[in-house]
Amino acid sequence: MNRYKLILSDENRTEWSVENYLYAGSDSGCGLYLSNETVEKKHALIEVRDLGLHIKDLRSTTGVFLNGARIFEAQLNDGDVLTLGNQELIVVDNQKSKKEFSLKSHNEYWSKQLGHLASVAETQFPVLLLGPSGTGKDVIAQMIHQHSKLQQNAFVSVNCSALTETLVESELFGHVKGSFTGAIADRKGAFETARGGTLFLDEIGDLPYSLQAKLLRALENNEIRPVGSDRAIKTNVRIIAATHQNLYNKIREGSFRADLFYRLNVICVDVPALKERLEDFDTLVYQFAKAMRVRFSHGAITTLQKHDCPGNIRELKNVVARSSALFPKEYIQEGHIEILLNKKEKLAHAQTGTMYLDEASGSQLSVIKEIEKQMIIKRLMANQGNQKRTASDLGMPKSTLHDRIKHYQIKVSEFRAD
Repeated sequence: MNRYKLILSDENRTEWSVENYLYAGSDSGCGLYLSNETVEKKHALIEVRDLGLHIKDLRSTTGVFLNGARIFEAQLNDGDVLTLGNQELIVVDNQKSKKEFSLKSHNEYWSKQLGHLASVAETQFPVLLLGPSGTGKDVIAQMIHQHSKLQQNAFVSVNCSALTETLVESELFGHVKGSFTGAIADRKGAFETARGGTLFLDEIGDLPYSLQAKLLRALENNEIRPVGSDRAIKTNVRIIAATHQNLYNKIREGSFRADLFYRLNVICVDVPALKERLEDFDTLVYQFAKAMRVRFSHGAITTLQKHDCPGNIRELKNVVARSSALFPKEYIQEGHIEILLNKKEKLAHAQTGTMYLDEASGSQLSVIKEIEKQMIIKRLMANQGNQKRTASDLGMPKSTLHDRIKHYQIKVSEFRAD
């Protein structure tokens, strides 16, 4: 198959392959025949050279345009748009068009989604990754960057839920010395650090509402204003955002801006939960097991597959890591799985919402205290035991949260990621 071809932008999508050279024109003898009065008999010469596909205008009166700019001679690249008269042609380089995304899946739906990401990576459009926690959205963001033209430049990640409102603004836009307590020197933000590269905004759904307008302005105007500064700085980054939250619901609730959502939602990728792509379960287990030097029997994998894995791929990876720590150099059998999942079963029990007994007094907790305890447990689970983030979510000082945890005898270690 020839490497290069040209496709006419009409309803028939007429194609021409370029083996050595082609004359393009309205003369029926031209290899690339365009029956159109706006195209001259011999309008242009298209030929394969050592450096690739090349076009030359043969002194046409209406000219040859490449991606909207008039040219006389030019090198052609995959995806370029040629205009001869009022006829548009798309350049296809089969070698580049065959690029495949490095992530694979045996699941039909997810495989198709991944198949589009190689071409998505080549663009500069924002990408919004939606899906449950633990499904590998951060890995996908890094892969998009590595397959893009920006791969030689920085990939910068910011977790929008991990910091206070002031710190998130500083993390994104930077700050000047003295702009707030603790700002002892000027600091570049993520937008400047990622200049010419990719900025990954993880957990964008948790971005404080007051900062969403500033982020929107930064994306629309390609400029930022550091905290405490009176001057704007031009930016040049590709944005990839991700969240496990339902942004449609947050928009209806009034906690997420619709205009920011539509600015980010140019290309949307729905990342499926592990239970929706069980065809990949064995492959993922073997992949993690190989990296952590542990072996699983077929029966162990089958037993593990029956587990719901609410933590998705992250939880699965943690289970494999736990097996290598608890049973080094052992062949993991079905009996091991119950021990490896014991911690998760406790967490599942904590989610049941049943009333608990105060272990210190033996009396039943009041309804209000029980609700408080359950809220703390749920946020600790969501934050994988991070008390600072949990305190922020619950709107209480960290010292108060620590006292509540001690009073309710909550074992924080059970919620920490391995």
